[in-house]
Amino acid sequence: MTSPSAQELLAAARIGFSGLSVHPSVQEAALDHLARWLHDPHLIPYRGAIVALVEAGRWSELLDSFRQRIPFGTGGCRGPVGVGPNRFNTWTLGTTVQGHAHYLRRIHGDAPISVVLACDVRRFGDRQGRLAPGGANPVLGMSSRDFAEIAAEVYAAHDIQVWLPADGGLLSTPELSHAIRVLHAAGGANISASHNPPDDNGVKIYNAGGGQVIPPVDERIAEAVAASDHVDRMPLDRARAAGLVRDIGPEVHEAYLATNLAVSRSPTARSARVVFTPLHGTGTRTVAALLERAGFEVEVEPSQAEPDGDFPGVPFGAPNPELPGVLDAAIATAERRGADLVLACDPDADRLGLAAREHLPAPDRTDPVRWRTFSGNEIGALVASYLLSRRSRTTPPLVFKTEVTSSLVSRVAQAHGARVVGHLLVGFKYIGAALDEIEAAGRTHGIPARLDDFVLGAEESHGLLVTPALRDKDAAGAALVLAELASVEKDAGRTLVDTLRDLWARVGYVGNLLVSAVMQGAEGRERIAAIQRLLRESPPERIGERAVTAFHDRQDERGPFGPIRSETDRASRDVLVFELGEDARVVVRPSGTEPKTKVYVEVAGRPGASPSTERPRVNAEVRALADAFLGHMLGLVGLHPPAWALRASDLVAVEHKVDLAEQVVPELVRRLEAPDRDVAATRAWLARRVAPYGRDPLALIAPAVRAYVDAERPACGHALLSLLP
Repeated sequence: MTSPSAQELLAAARIGFSGLSVHPSVQEAALDHLARWLHDPHLIPYRGAIVALVEAGRWSELLDSFRQRIPFGTGGCRGPVGVGPNRFNTWTLGTTVQGHAHYLRRIHGDAPISVVLACDVRRFGDRQGRLAPGGANPVLGMSSRDFAEIAAEVYAAHDIQVWLPADGGLLSTPELSHAIRVLHAAGGANISASHNPPDDNGVKIYNAGGGQVIPPVDERIAEAVAASDHVDRMPLDRARAAGLVRDIGPEVHEAYLATNLAVSRSPTARSARVVFTPLHGTGTRTVAALLERAGFEVEVEPSQAEPDGDFPGVPFGAPNPELPGVLDAAIATAERRGADLVLACDPDADRLGLAAREHLPAPDRTDPVRWRTFSGNEIGALVASYLLSRRSRTTPPLVFKTEVTSSLVSRVAQAHGARVVGHLLVGFKYIGAALDEIEAAGRTHGIPARLDDFVLGAEESHGLLVTPALRDKDAAGAALVLAELASVEKDAGRTLVDTLRDLWARVGYVGNLLVSAVMQGAEGRERIAAIQRLLRESPPERIGERAVTAFHDRQDERGPFGPIRSETDRASRDVLVFELGEDARVVVRPSGTEPKTKVYVEVAGRPGASPSTERPRVNAEVRALADAFLGHMLGLVGLHPPAWALRASDLVAVEHKVDLAEQVVPELVRRLEAPDRDVAATRAWLARRVAPYGRDPLALIAPAVRAYVDAERPACGHALLSLLP
């Protein structure tokens, strides 16, 4: 059968795109990019995948894949692996790395320079079925290591020496930051999608300090990337023979462990028994190795121990320690083994999850032992309190946090006499940049400081840094601190739950909630942008029962961040803050790495008030404010899911939540209230119907269905609940 011509494919795509609810300019941009990919001889390997998408009529996927060049944001590009300029593939990786290489050569001239490359466990398998069957795709089966070796070939072609993980291995994000500094490299690149779904991947660019690039430098690199329309590569074997690709030696890893061991404050406190899960990622060689080197008894969760980019032992295939249920397997192992603490990290080992026993086991206890998971904000408060309480230096300590991180961290730090820089933009790169400023100039954000003053950098998304020897978040150092604190408390007959309650009693309870609205495809991207635009143009005067007392647009050049330095700076500052009196706020921003809008809600309780009474009151108000704001926000773009549908996991796209409310649940009720109902057949129908929502779809929608039953009290409520896992 003759393959269709480029003109025939473009004509079919034009007709297909016209049926989508996106602006005509977006359709034309997609057609222009598609024409380039069909005619460029260097992109011939992708033609079969394009033909398959056209012949299958996958117009939404095709348009989203070609509507733009994947944005260079948050220090690099990240997204679904696939075909087209808006997907991660050999072309988008190659042009990004080549742009970075051109930038480095422009800065350093002909001088010898090197970069360090890191990579995680991912291997693209098209698990979501984005690509149409039957079309060969050159990225199918490619691992992060494969992409890293391509990146090495690109750097080598520009006479830049590359340090690669030895023996075809992997390297975590914090080790990359540390290695750049130890090896005196000019920068680095990280092939990873962190905690994103299995089919995502990306490349993030690092500077010579070991931190992610920030504005305006990232804009200059982005311009160099945009100017790259082809990719130069030197074959890897030739690059190795020329000495342009070298392995990272074991001494670099040893230096990383030694750096983190130096964070210990109570070297004899080692009684806590730890179960650790790397969630199939790189953390065994960082977190587990550090804890064992420090003298802790550590067991790695066996069902999640092996590096595996499919994340088979992780609920929903989402290896994010922030998510409910991700720590369940490790908690079950910890309970069987009589352990005291559960620690987890994401695949690139920079985010840290925590669970601890509610109480220590005792012979006279008959109630079941319960485990409590901790939010990123709570972990930050625990780490801050421990490190500050055991600080021996006399100079005022310094704590950094991002604006969306809980004021609980600030309260705890200030109670210990620390200075707090708490208004940083989202992204750990801004904490790394503040440390760079201290190192270079002895001050940051108007505060005189030394590196020795630094105690903690924290962000609500489970990112912590406890040593100024790195410039990115690191699960290992924070894990050592928490295991040590848990040991101190265990020796006193307490657990970390007791520690947290003491902090609430001292500084007041603070309630925080992050809710995300995933919106898919080109239509979803337009909705995300429209939400920010409409909220700017007409900010709400009330959110729920609270009046908006102040509104801040972080892109406002009259605000604390001053003039916009670059378009990447503008994107980083796409943050809107709604103050609701002195004790509450809502912050909204689009994610820099995923197709979602993030909403952060905080209500601060009264210092000195009893946490047992403040906590339920504050949490109820946080939930009500989140529901009210989500409803308003989504209504701006014509989406009106009921509140109960929004209880489905944040991994479920809003469009699917609307489908759940308008189509799936009504059909379930009809089937279950029919005189001849067949529950088994209905369960099978439901599983098929919601399969596109994500991995483990029944578990994803279970909270929403339960909320529907609670709210609507249908006669078939018991039968509805019986369909859930």
